[in-house]
Amino acid sequence: QVQLVESGGGLVQAGGSLRLSCAASGRIFSINDMAWYRQSPGKQRELVASITSFGSTNYEDSVKGRFTISRDNAKNTVYLQMNSLKPEDTAVYYCYAKVIPRNSDGVPVNYWGQGTQVTVSS
Repeated sequence: QVQLVESGGGLVQAGGSLRLSCAASGRIFSINDMAWYRQSPGKQRELVASITSFGSTNYEDSVKGRFTISRDNAKNTVYLQMNSLKPEDTAVYYCYAKVIPRNSDGVPVNYWGQGTQVTVSS
C-alpha cells in the first residue's frame, strides 16, 4: 500500500505565502507524475500544478507566476510554494501521485492525499 501525507496548510492573509508538502511512502517502485489539486465548496476539483519525474511542470492559469511546484525524487516528496495568495485560492488542496508499486506488474496506480485546508483572508 502507498500513503500520501500532506502538510503545510493553514490560515494566511491575502498577499501572504504558504508551502505545502506531500510525502509518499509505502511499497513504491517509482513515481511518475505528481500534482496538486484543489477543491472549494460547490466547485469541482481542479488541477493546480503538476510535475513529471523529469521535472517538467504545468500550471493552472490563475496561479502562474505565483505558485511553484517542485519535487525531491529521493524523498518521494512534492512541494507547492504559494506566494501572493488571494482569497480565491481558499480551498482544500489535495496531493496526487501516479505510482508504480513495488513487486507489481508495472501498471501505474493513482493515489491521493487526505487534503489540507488553505484559507486566505482578505
